[in-house]
Amino acid sequence: MSNRLFIFDTTLRDGEQVPGCQLNTVEKIEVAKHLEELGVDVIEAGFPVSSPGDYNSVMEISKAVTWPTICALTRAVENDIRVAADSLQYAKHKRIHTGIGTSDYHIRYKFNSTREEILERAVACVKYAKRFVEDVQFYAEDAGRTDNEYLARVVEAVIKAGATVVNIPDTTGYCLPRQFGDKIRYLMEHVDGIHRATIATHCHNDLGMATANTVAGIIDGARQAEVTINGIGERAGNTSLEEVAMIFKSHPELGIETNINTTKICGISRLVSSLMNMPVQPNKAIVGRNAFAHSSGIHQDGVLKNRESYEIINPKDVGVDENSIVLTARSGRAALKHRLHVLGIELDKEALDKAYEAFLALADKKKEINDDDVLMLAGEHRKSTRRLKLDYLQVTSGVGVKSVASVGLDIAGEKFEACASGNGPVDAAISAIKIIIRRKMLVKEFLIQAINKGSNDVGKVHMTVEHDGTNYYGFSANTDIIAASAEAFIDAINKFVH
Repeated sequence: MSNRLFIFDTTLRDGEQVPGCQLNTVEKIEVAKHLEELGVDVIEAGFPVSSPGDYNSVMEISKAVTWPTICALTRAVENDIRVAADSLQYAKHKRIHTGIGTSDYHIRYKFNSTREEILERAVACVKYAKRFVEDVQFYAEDAGRTDNEYLARVVEAVIKAGATVVNIPDTTGYCLPRQFGDKIRYLMEHVDGIHRATIATHCHNDLGMATANTVAGIIDGARQAEVTINGIGERAGNTSLEEVAMIFKSHPELGIETNINTTKICGISRLVSSLMNMPVQPNKAIVGRNAFAHSSGIHQDGVLKNRESYEIINPKDVGVDENSIVLTARSGRAALKHRLHVLGIELDKEALDKAYEAFLALADKKKEINDDDVLMLAGEHRKSTRRLKLDYLQVTSGVGVKSVASVGLDIAGEKFEACASGNGPVDAAISAIKIIIRRKMLVKEFLIQAINKGSNDVGKVHMTVEHDGTNYYGFSANTDIIAASAEAFIDAINKFVH
């Protein structure tokens, strides 16, 4: 058996089924191109018969990318298959993904049918799809709850009918990892001709086991993983591409290899999060903001001495510049010394001891210590580093009018003013600041969070600004979210303006 694992990305099909996450064709093409750069083998571009927009997206994505296989989803319905085939006419490598439910739940209650009738329909849809394309993938929907003996009959029949890939979905996220692995192994051992097709996994995360089930299935013989960026998808989501890729990269003893360029992971994670308006939870594995952040003093000391003490993944392997040492009440002396060094301040032992005592007192009052706090603890005056201050901000915005912002900045005691319009009040405010600060800056991440609830609540803004190839992080909190956004942008600028 080959140890090459094919990555089948369904962000643009299953991921887009999340309410509020729909993309237009231009946005889908942008994501598809990034998936190609990432090294994805198969892009499931949509469900063409479902809407003219999906049909058009599959067609345009087929034109836009070169080497990945473009896949279109269908039901076991001849018209679905014909429409899918037509939408794939420009694809360099094309695949039709067709199938039907095989569990007794689906057979009895969804189709009001019998096992024999479903088996016949499964074979018929594969044979019909083979008229249009050579590469046909069959899905046995709700395979996770399908009797293994019957599932093996269906898999054997569709392979004989010409299926090149057979997808074994845990549609409801019900299986335990051992159960799902055993199911794949049962098929590998009991299906005649199983090696003529690739067995695929498609696991949902309803019980938080999507990635674990996928890995178990691969270890027991599956060689295609169906995944999404950031694990987005219906209900609780799908298996995360980034988790599967990094699990096998971190465990070379398993001998499983993918084509994924892992250094592109964080970039496409941010892109998908932004386009689909789906913030990534801070503690999300691999791509969360805190995935490489350390606040425990013991952990910080270990990481500073040797990264591998507490990090099994080098942040740079997934496109993150470096780990983050977060200063809190649990941080130790080594972490404070490291942050001072990063800020260009070296203290002797006596001065460091005094600064650390003051740090502990302050840390009991604040959840997190920022760079300004550290500089004050070290005897530096706050104004020496905060050269930029927001003097005033006035914004005009509404429906049917252009958003315009007027900004006043204090830069080392000198006053500057600028006005700008933008695509909304925040964009206008940032554009006005850019007129004054004539440097090339790119906002890479913009996250708004409410501290509690309610329209009059304090909003927190986290912003990542890229300048000269380095990311700088800005933060602000304000009941006026536009003001908080401008202040967060200025906070980031203060960290690279000298």
